[in-house]
Amino acid sequence: MSRLITITDLDLYIKGPDGKPIEGTALVTLTKLDGQFYKQGTAKDGYVRFNELAQSEYNVQVLAPGFARVTKQIEAYPEGTTLMKVTIRVEPAAEGIDATTDMEVQALAPKAQKALGKAIEALRANKPGNARSSLETAVRIAPKSAEVQYVYGVYEMGVGDKAQAKTYWTKSLELHPQHFRALISLSQELLGENKPSEAVPFLQRAIRTEPSSWRAHALMAEAHLRQGSLEESIKQAERALELGHGKATVVQPVLAAALLRHGERERAAAILKGYLQEHPGDEEAQKQLAFLQTPPSQVASETTIDVDADTMSPTVGEGIGDVLPSNWLPPDVDEKVPPVEPGATCALDDVLQKAGKQVQEFVKNVDRFTASEFLKHEAVDKWGIAGSTETRKFDYVVAVEEPKPGFLNVEEYRGGPGAVSEFPGGVATMGLPALPLIFHPYNAVNFEMTCEGLTRWNGTLAWQVHFRQRRDKPNTIRSYRLGMDGPSYPVALKGRAWILADSFQIARLETDLIAPVPQIRLVADHTAIEYGPVRFRIREVEMWLPQSAEVFYDWRGKRIHRRHSFSNYMLFGVDQKQRISQPKVETQIPPEN
Repeated sequence: MSRLITITDLDLYIKGPDGKPIEGTALVTLTKLDGQFYKQGTAKDGYVRFNELAQSEYNVQVLAPGFARVTKQIEAYPEGTTLMKVTIRVEPAAEGIDATTDMEVQALAPKAQKALGKAIEALRANKPGNARSSLETAVRIAPKSAEVQYVYGVYEMGVGDKAQAKTYWTKSLELHPQHFRALISLSQELLGENKPSEAVPFLQRAIRTEPSSWRAHALMAEAHLRQGSLEESIKQAERALELGHGKATVVQPVLAAALLRHGERERAAAILKGYLQEHPGDEEAQKQLAFLQTPPSQVASETTIDVDADTMSPTVGEGIGDVLPSNWLPPDVDEKVPPVEPGATCALDDVLQKAGKQVQEFVKNVDRFTASEFLKHEAVDKWGIAGSTETRKFDYVVAVEEPKPGFLNVEEYRGGPGAVSEFPGGVATMGLPALPLIFHPYNAVNFEMTCEGLTRWNGTLAWQVHFRQRRDKPNTIRSYRLGMDGPSYPVALKGRAWILADSFQIARLETDLIAPVPQIRLVADHTAIEYGPVRFRIREVEMWLPQSAEVFYDWRGKRIHRRHSFSNYMLFGVDQKQRISQPKVETQIPPEN
């Protein structure tokens, strides 16, 4: 009896934003999903072949000079063929960044990854003694890992040995000169020692490495303030606020200090007022605002404020969750802004009006659609190691209904009653079709919208728009329900959308929680959805519908990664006079045991 062959060959094509093969060479690395190295090859002029891949799933990483690093997951499951063909698109690297600088950063072996994950969890739990033994194991296995050296520095800082922490961060930068967190941590410690002139070179490198990171600009604002470069400090602080949205409000006291020294007293007071609305417990900021609100004539000359490092220049600090890397969760949408084309002017009102029109058209054209849904579910342990994959297939139905004027209800069905129980862990992924309704005219007013610029998405120009739920507006987009009949918990979202510049269709959406929901122990919920055109022949309409989605959540200590893919769409029509109204989406989660 012959044995079934379970190997295949892979033809990999690498193309640039224009859809043409890239020139020159590129390093291509295949790793298994647990991070274990599998194969490596060099692509020439956008092509490389890998022979005899075992049946499995792989991460394919492409490093090409002048382009940003790209990682794509593939499945090598031969079905009647022994040759796979995969195309990967790469985008130009941000200014000053070259993907080849990451070639020195190799994937950690599973044992080193587990040891590092244990150390990170111990540090998060404020148990440095447990972290040390795990770090020693990680260093023994991977002595030349810049990431291991960096986390060792975080440990040393946690136990109070600042000098040793700086030594480890310096070692991390020797191994990988563009290690962003090491650059930021070392800069912050130097500022804490009031050594801004020493911090600035590291911050300049950090900004070259991640030009759209708000943290680097915020710390640079503080460094320039301490040096007396007020205009540059104001510029850097404003850039941090522009990039970081809600997360960057911690830089506002620095901006206020720079403005005051620059003679802009009223604006400094206004900045501090806004800051205290978000941080009412900051006593130092309250004292600063009280001083600013005191008429100058009532302040004795000998008590006139002398703004220095100890008065109105608080360090832009980070919590332990900020300095430690997540080995499973994607970066928060506000951590940095993806690069955009220089010089492109974005007319936000026009973009929102045209994108909203497309969403209205979608609602008008659909009453119900069906699709085939394929789900892959992975539980991630506390050390960042993914467990075995579970899969599900659903007949997926989405219905758009209007229960009453002013409210649009988006209902989802999977296999009829009891479908929630078919999901791994009994937790259903809900609300993916409703997210674009954020841009419906009825809902857009509930969000702060910012156009970040023009970028390229899969070779097509797209407007990059950031959104954030307003505190003074109702939250109607998403909520979580505890059990079938339990209480509902609204969830405020922030995120980013890529809206095609030619058609104003939404091509991609990413969302994160603005804040955790402690009532249900929901710590994180990150969603990234790719949309694509679906042509329905019967009604001769084309709609942009979800093609795939990545969902990550941390709930009750359970870390989950899911991948959804959709195909075989069918459309059911709707009366053209149906009214458009608000969405109502809930994710059902089982009650506590």
